[in-house]
Amino acid sequence: MDKLLQLLSTNSQFTTGEIAAMLGEPEDYIKAQIKEYENQGIIKGYQAVVNWEGIEDSFVEALIELKVTPKKETGFDEMAKMCMAFEEVESVYLMAGVYDFALIVRGETMQDIGMFIAKKLSTIDGVISTGTHFIMRRYKDRGMNVFNEDAQADERSLIL
Repeated sequence: MDKLLQLLSTNSQFTTGEIAAMLGEPEDYIKAQIKEYENQGIIKGYQAVVNWEGIEDSFVEALIELKVTPKKETGFDEMAKMCMAFEEVESVYLMAGVYDFALIVRGETMQDIGMFIAKKLSTIDGVISTGTHFIMRRYKDRGMNVFNEDAQADERSLIL
């Protein structure tokens, strides 16, 4: 794996000077390489890994498995483009196994996600079935620990 890309995917806030020192390369070379990766579309953007449980705004996320009939001419690509077009869909992955796609979907409530599946996703021509898994808590996201044990009190009650 490219060491520059690995460093950036670990922490995109490293300066080019810091990266140059870590890799033993001139800073100008690192700047040019990053620019080239951006121009080639290899680096698509820079994001922060956020612990959403730590803020007031709430939302619900679900992993939705999708079984489809691929189109003869375009295979799975056309279905992927249709799924990507929905604003509720955060991520789309082609999978191997029982289901063809895994989608990460966001809504304000579980009912919002249910209605999205019932009225939008399952009505797409070629969708055979869906499987929905609501994300209850994140412990690790994109390689980062987002679980704060100190802030997580055990709120279970003992009932006798």
